[in-house]
Amino acid sequence: MPTWAQFMDALWQGLPLIKPQLQLTLWGIGILLTDFFLEQRHKYWNAIVALIGVAFSGVELWRLRGVEATGFNGSILVDSFFIYFGFLFLAATALVILISVRYLEIEHEHRGEYYALMLFATVGMMFMASGYDLITLFISLETMALSFYILVGFLRQERRSNEGALKYLLLGAFSSGILAYGFSILYGLSGSTNLGDIANALAMRPLNDILVLLAMVTVSAGLFFKIAAVPFHMWAPDVYEGAPTSITAYVSVASKAASFALLMRLFLVPFWPVRANWEMLFGAVALATMTVGNFAALTQTNIKRLLAYSSIAHVGYILLGMVAMNQTGMQGMAFYLFAYAFMTIGAFTVVILLRRKGLIGDELEDMNGLIYRNPGAAILMLIFLLSLAGIPPTAGFMGKWLIFWGLIQTGHYYLAIFAALYILPAVYYYLRIVVHMWMTDVTDPVRPTISPAQWVALAAAVIIVLGAGLYPEPFLKLATYSVILPLAR
Repeated sequence: MPTWAQFMDALWQGLPLIKPQLQLTLWGIGILLTDFFLEQRHKYWNAIVALIGVAFSGVELWRLRGVEATGFNGSILVDSFFIYFGFLFLAATALVILISVRYLEIEHEHRGEYYALMLFATVGMMFMASGYDLITLFISLETMALSFYILVGFLRQERRSNEGALKYLLLGAFSSGILAYGFSILYGLSGSTNLGDIANALAMRPLNDILVLLAMVTVSAGLFFKIAAVPFHMWAPDVYEGAPTSITAYVSVASKAASFALLMRLFLVPFWPVRANWEMLFGAVALATMTVGNFAALTQTNIKRLLAYSSIAHVGYILLGMVAMNQTGMQGMAFYLFAYAFMTIGAFTVVILLRRKGLIGDELEDMNGLIYRNPGAAILMLIFLLSLAGIPPTAGFMGKWLIFWGLIQTGHYYLAIFAALYILPAVYYYLRIVVHMWMTDVTDPVRPTISPAQWVALAAAVIIVLGAGLYPEPFLKLATYSVILPLAR
């Protein structure tokens, strides 16, 4: 048993490593305390305070660059992997805050809890990327998940929002139980919750040990739900459709990136000794996920459901990086998640522009003639859709190319061919949206307007999507920086 002095010493040594998370927590609490004093017309100040909190967290994260250290008795690890994903979470949070202000005003749900929950969710995500202990990882995962359960059902008067939140909660709790069961097996095999200790214990067991395989399958199943991989994808379309559109973008981007960070941390460390087994599992799941996601999206008429199924397909592509399991594959995963965040938030921002009193604006028909009603929005949506489809010269193309090249380098030629062929149905259903925007007569004469905050978000998204496609070198260096240490660990 550690003494009180040892406990306090570990606390003070570990606090500098979690300053980014502490900043978000304090600013989130501040929003909850001050929101009560704000009149309805001044609620936008909550968004400003949340952005300030994100900025302060980013400054503290920047100060940690180049640091590799553990804290709190090895339960967290600050390294380049955490720094990269931490900035990705903060960027996604900032963009979603910007696109939320106008949307919440239209929905008459402009409340401080919304922004506080976003900051708390980001805290959970950052601990998911830095956690090096099963207990830390599970608590951080549930911190993120509980925040999202509430945010998905934030439109209390909307039946779709309530239904989506309930489905998300029930299925999320089920998947968390499976994940906890897998964690308990790992603890039983190693006698420790530290990822490094677990890796050493698994390395001494036979490759086909039934308990190791059971732990691998249950942990994989729990994480496959979080990233919406087949066959645990059934929650995504309903949740995406029912949630506030800004939260749909947030769940699609930030939750997925955090869950992939957790998956990478677990399978690059404790499960690394049995990679021959999970490589086959990930390959089969990736292929099934691309198949279901792409073909289910072909028949959708609701844009949010279409983007939900396309999101499932993107999960399949990202999982292929785990199959390749080389430097290029890992670099491709990191780059793909980065590009996916900006192109997806950009696409959902355009969908948000169509929302007004009396019109939800998430059906394909609502896009009719957008090029005549708001040419700027139509052009931006075209760029984001081309990137999602993987058409050059966009960031989406570079992400897919890196994944394909990683597969070819490791001899997974058939997977690379199938993944490349699945771009064809993706192009078709993304072009359905383009046809409605550019080649269909106007059915709604109202011109969508773009608020200054939404302009900032759209500008940032399109600059990254085109910049990472036309000049990818600096972004590739960032992606490489994120994966060097996890692969070596």
